[in-house]
Amino acid sequence: MSQASDEQKPARRGHNRSRNVLLIILAVFLAVLLAAAVFAGNLVHSFDSKTQKIPQAFPSEQLRPNKKPSTQAASPMNLLLLGSDSRGDAIDLAEEGIPSNQRSDTIMLAHIPADRKNIYLMSIMRDTWVEIPGQGEAKINAAMAFGGVPLVVQTVEGLFQDRIDHVVIVDFEGFKAVTDALGGIEVNVPVPFTSVHGNYTFTAGPQTLNGDQALGFVRERYAFAEGDYQRVRNQQMFLKSVLNKVLDPATLSNPIKITELVNEVSPYVSVDSDVNLAMLASLALSLRSVRSSDVISFTLPTLGTGTSADGQSIVLRDDAAIAAFAEALKQDSLRNYLKNAGVG
Repeated sequence: MSQASDEQKPARRGHNRSRNVLLIILAVFLAVLLAAAVFAGNLVHSFDSKTQKIPQAFPSEQLRPNKKPSTQAASPMNLLLLGSDSRGDAIDLAEEGIPSNQRSDTIMLAHIPADRKNIYLMSIMRDTWVEIPGQGEAKINAAMAFGGVPLVVQTVEGLFQDRIDHVVIVDFEGFKAVTDALGGIEVNVPVPFTSVHGNYTFTAGPQTLNGDQALGFVRERYAFAEGDYQRVRNQQMFLKSVLNKVLDPATLSNPIKITELVNEVSPYVSVDSDVNLAMLASLALSLRSVRSSDVISFTLPTLGTGTSADGQSIVLRDDAAIAAFAEALKQDSLRNYLKNAGVG
């Protein structure tokens, strides 16, 4: 059937005087709250009007894993992040759950544990050979072409037997927008290369990328001996740096910066109907103590590369490793799982 190769891979004072001082403080506090409310209202309107809503993000309820009861103040959260290298009719059809020629170029599962102390970003190689419901075995990135976003969700949920809570699709142009809105993103380039996307040359070592450079950085795969494996590692590094900068207090406390970020990035983002700015702001607040070192990136374990029965070059899934990961995901114990696996 398949042949594996060796390759692997956010005091009180006097009575009258104190009363006057407290009234002044209260007045100032209320003024600040009012300003913040107006600001937040405008921001919510901007986000909700500029982002696209995915008409049908999830499969029918009977096709999904059961919801897990939660006794905690905050529950674990799974977000499916999909990267698209194109917009237009094909992606619109995919967001409506209609078959098209659109494939997902990047697939990531972001897991946020109940204690909100970490963010786990797991990349799934787009050529991973999996069971796609109703289609048989195929590359996981073909799920979007077969049945749009709902089938991608159903495929990933079936792989891990756990629910996806939210779906976010980002056009690759969004990488450029977020980079420029944040004033550049620093990455530590591990492998020097020249990207055919913009013809940018990246030397090894730390450097700050502008928007156009960021786009070339996250898209390139042909320049590497390891191809998509290295592209996935570069995307993980870039996203980790973005999260670190977005969750920096200097960013979160700067209304001008936040406004620019929302205005510039929103047009390149599609989200499920339950995602709005209020929800994201609450999530960001709960993750305020998370720093770059708390963002753990890794790739879904595989058995290397091989060839399918019909001659396709594929990435072979590691069923035993996937089962162990899936159990840790359901138990919200990824920290221990990855530590035992030598990651993070």
